[in-house]
Amino acid sequence: MLDSLRNIFTISDLRRRVLFTLAILAIYRFGSVIPTPGVNTAALAILAEQMAGTMFGLYNMFSGGNLAQVTIFALGIMPYISASIILQLLTVVWPYLERLSKEGELGRRKITQYTRYGTLVLCGVQAMAIAFWLESQTDISGGLPLVDNPGWAFKAMVLLTLTTGTCFIMWLGEQITERGIGNGMSLIIFAGIVVNFPAGVLNTIDQMRTGQIGLIRMLILLIVMILIIGGVVFIERGQRRVAVQYAKRVVGRKMYGGTSTFIPLKVNTGGVIPVIFASSLLAFPATIAQLPMLQGGVGQWITDNMVNGMPLYYLLYMGGIIFFAYFYTAIIFNPDDVAENMRKYGGFVPGIRPGKRTAEYIDTILTRITLVGAIYLATVAVLPDLMIVGFQVDAIPFIGDSLDAVTPRFITDGLGITFYFGGTSLLIIVGVSMDTVQQVESQLLMRHYDGFMRKTRIKGRRG
Repeated sequence: MLDSLRNIFTISDLRRRVLFTLAILAIYRFGSVIPTPGVNTAALAILAEQMAGTMFGLYNMFSGGNLAQVTIFALGIMPYISASIILQLLTVVWPYLERLSKEGELGRRKITQYTRYGTLVLCGVQAMAIAFWLESQTDISGGLPLVDNPGWAFKAMVLLTLTTGTCFIMWLGEQITERGIGNGMSLIIFAGIVVNFPAGVLNTIDQMRTGQIGLIRMLILLIVMILIIGGVVFIERGQRRVAVQYAKRVVGRKMYGGTSTFIPLKVNTGGVIPVIFASSLLAFPATIAQLPMLQGGVGQWITDNMVNGMPLYYLLYMGGIIFFAYFYTAIIFNPDDVAENMRKYGGFVPGIRPGKRTAEYIDTILTRITLVGAIYLATVAVLPDLMIVGFQVDAIPFIGDSLDAVTPRFITDGLGITFYFGGTSLLIIVGVSMDTVQQVESQLLMRHYDGFMRKTRIKGRRG
């Protein structure tokens, strides 16, 4: 491991990319301590503690703790992710965007530009929602005012500050993707999650020391978390290999083909993207519910039901993950294109006719393994929250009260343990870490250096 780390800084190009990525992440964390003008940070800290178990906690996680402090990066990268979801959905139903997606690099640039415009619109809506919500919080314990000088001047300041902050984060992520290592947007979310990990560990230790958490419960949680992490790594590396045979062909005096290979179909093709997409969609209606015109009635109903522990929240969350797993897989992997390329170069799946039959065969396999991957993502995303918060079966219509009377308390109330990592953050951390390490591994192996995963060294490689 130490030799591999040393090799990273031996290669000038890789060293430059790693240092550039770390510098960008440092700039992001520096901006995370700059507060938005006009907000009482002491009152906000009390409010954040009171709302830690609500959707506010989920927003705060994706923003890297910026929302709890209403810093200039309070919106985080979520508006950009939401705009990306909208554009990808429109690509399927709008012929103009569909044509752009098939025009290569020029089309992708135009779609990216439209995504940026959509990000600005969403930033404006969410920033104004946050401004109205901040001014509406007047019942904070301690009697501290949350906003020093409420009014339209404060709303305009919040709108300008938060929108500019998100645009700057978007630019930082694009710079990491182009000049650094890994996916920029994912790394920014990753950095926001792990930055408070030491504080979470210390808080858990204090709870054990004071007797708030029993040793048995803590051991159970740790064992489950280790098993979940092991399962995540196992599934993320899982593949369904489709054998491909290439026919022999003669060109001049040379013979080509006659080789065997395979198409690796990942069990979880979409990675952590479906989880991020589903989380962002759940966050949007709850944010809109904070607007003054929606206070009470529908807005209050959304706020009450879109929290951890509520059946509707888990149902929509798991359903969204499964939907986006299929949706994202369909976008990034086209069986028809794969079958057509195989046919052009003389490749075929043994026992399957080239062309349409091959595409149908690959699509069938991909559909089945995507279902497994989607269920795995949904399970891992909600299981830690179920253990910590529980499942409020009494909120189920008609049969809720009857179920609550016979359901064990450890299911409805959870284990009563406050742990830093939920299922969503765990998937993001493990997924982004594996993707980044894999990119570094590829760079090292390409330059004939030992990588991190020595057991998977390419056989026959000359040093």
